[in-house]
Amino acid sequence: MSGEPLLRNPTVGYESLRVWALLLEYDGGPFVGWQRQAAGLAVQDVLERAAAHLSPTALPGSIVAGRTDAGVHAEAQVAQLALPETLGAAQVRDALNFHMKPHPVVVLRAAPAPAEWSARFSAVGRCYRYRILQRRARPALLAGRVWHLPHALDADAMQVAANSLLGRHDFSSFRASACQAKSPLRTLDRLQVTRHGDLVEITAEARSFLHHQVRNMVGTLALVGSGRWPPERVAAALAARDRRAAGPTAPAPGLCLVGVRYREDPFSPALR
Repeated sequence: MSGEPLLRNPTVGYESLRVWALLLEYDGGPFVGWQRQAAGLAVQDVLERAAAHLSPTALPGSIVAGRTDAGVHAEAQVAQLALPETLGAAQVRDALNFHMKPHPVVVLRAAPAPAEWSARFSAVGRCYRYRILQRRARPALLAGRVWHLPHALDADAMQVAANSLLGRHDFSSFRASACQAKSPLRTLDRLQVTRHGDLVEITAEARSFLHHQVRNMVGTLALVGSGRWPPERVAAALAARDRRAAGPTAPAPGLCLVGVRYREDPFSPALR
């Protein structure tokens, strides 16, 4: 899109606002994470500054399904914003995308949110994918999108170990020390390890995750894949309920939020 933006700050106010659901894609590399910080640029900053061009009053506040960390990417993040109800879905999408340039953040879809819907609290499932590139040569095309390990990984052994983490457990061993969740109990619905050539992908699904839980599980599974740990040691690490018992935190660039599930999908044509 080029030329003038579709919408500028209006000279007169709108009478009412509507909650919009936004499906976002972004490269987390340049950002300090989703959430606004005291220093550095956050994805939230970029979205809300763009939304200010559409809103007649104060800077709009956003709510998001998952607060991704610095360097973590998203293919299907979901956020909500209150914007003038006179706007159409295409206007919201295109105007926000215009005003977010040149930052690597885009709105893929915009839709009026269902009544009482929350991007965060209405979510019943979140899905993350972690990619490991296991080859001697460093990544070129996938730089900033994978964790590069120069040795081969045993994906089958990693899957055996991953199976011991499925279900409802105390995940204290895979929880960041700075995690603010009230309880370490989480139900892990899926933890799948697959190989695609030089890439090993770990897909994790749950209603919600603890801070760094996915990256800590991946770092631990990588120890199994490299042969440094036997698969059964992962179950022992889980049972220890101690962060020191598990493996290292995998680097942020390999992680991507790939889906958020709702009982009422705001992007479903039936709800429009």
